[in-house]
Amino acid sequence: MLRITPIRLFVAAFLLLGLATASSAANAAANERTRMTPAAADPAETWPRWRGPSGQGDVVGSGYVDRWGPEENVRWKVPVPGKGNSSPIVWGDRIFLTTAEAAGAKRSVLAFDRATGERLWTAAAPAANPERAYPKNGHASSTPTTDGERVYAYLGNHGVLALDMDGEIVWHESFGELNAFHGTASSPLLHEDRLIVVQEQQRAASFIAAFDRHTGEELWRTERETQVGWSSPAAISVTTDEGEERDEIIVNSQHHVIAYAPEDGRELWRASGTTFEVIPSPVVGHDLLFSTSGRAGPTLAIRPGGNGDVTDSRIVWTAAKGSPFVVAPMLVGDYLYMVNDMASVITVYEAKTGEVLWQERLGERMREGFSAAPVAFGGKVFFTNDNGETFVIKEGPDFELLHVNRIGERTIASPALVGGVWYIRTDGHLWAIAAEGS
Repeated sequence: MLRITPIRLFVAAFLLLGLATASSAANAAANERTRMTPAAADPAETWPRWRGPSGQGDVVGSGYVDRWGPEENVRWKVPVPGKGNSSPIVWGDRIFLTTAEAAGAKRSVLAFDRATGERLWTAAAPAANPERAYPKNGHASSTPTTDGERVYAYLGNHGVLALDMDGEIVWHESFGELNAFHGTASSPLLHEDRLIVVQEQQRAASFIAAFDRHTGEELWRTERETQVGWSSPAAISVTTDEGEERDEIIVNSQHHVIAYAPEDGRELWRASGTTFEVIPSPVVGHDLLFSTSGRAGPTLAIRPGGNGDVTDSRIVWTAAKGSPFVVAPMLVGDYLYMVNDMASVITVYEAKTGEVLWQERLGERMREGFSAAPVAFGGKVFFTNDNGETFVIKEGPDFELLHVNRIGERTIASPALVGGVWYIRTDGHLWAIAAEGS
């Protein structure tokens, strides 16, 4: 007898009904030659990876509040053991986080009940010596990902961990002791049956590698000449100039943006122009890929789908300075939002042309004062600084600060938004933010 599991029922329902939950923006993006490859999950009911189902902070659904505080619109707040900057991910009735304790010597994946915040289980990775880490980074900055059957976490020297939904280890792969400048932070990416991991390091080979998500078998590994960086890989789907349909794994990195073939790891193209320390992940739209470079460096708008060195042929526009050091950009309709976290200044570009529409300071000027990636919904864009202040900006070609929310705790991690609820990780706590009485 064929056994129909809950996950198969969910996937079948999603395939049949997915169009009903797709936004008009997503439908428009489907007609473009370049688009972010979405996670195989219902975007209205899951937040399965870094920056959500779309991979670039788009929020689906309605009912989310845009105001909160320590005593306002708090559904629950629970303590999180250890330290970590990784974002929460959500699947079904569970929330997953990574954390580090004992100065990074112990690293774990935690599961929480979505309705109450109760911690359901803690799964520790096999023991390993901690790599050296910058204090702000710490030892648990990489956000896990899930396909609804397993949770996958990259934990630096502690390796890659695959857990079932009850917290039992399914497989574990170690890279040995890494020599990563300021520690590890890149989040793993699920692409079809592959789990893709990027790690830059010094005095050893940096790499991008793919693992069979079911068994943990290493399928391929490609060495990289880069030494410093923490950007998470992104999967995009492209129609090339020759009409070929292909996926590309994009890594925004030291001196180059590079695209790899997901099936075998070969390099497809590269564009030069980024700087030394690169953290932000790219976003896509309008048939362009937007790469922002570290420490107020340049922004590149690249037309993907090329071959070889495309620096002179496929960079459509550049902005010489003002890029974020840490914070990923946010593309909302025709507008590209970026916050220069070295000066607390937000800049908004016309995405297709690179024209600067406006530039304003958000709060007090702070060096490295923003870390969390922005999100957007309902005509509003939300930027959160490290002090836990969330600036609510009206979407559009003119600056309008609607209000500022203050949660009262340091906030480095990016939020997850599912089913009308914000899930926010602060130093020491996990919060559920939703309308009172909902």
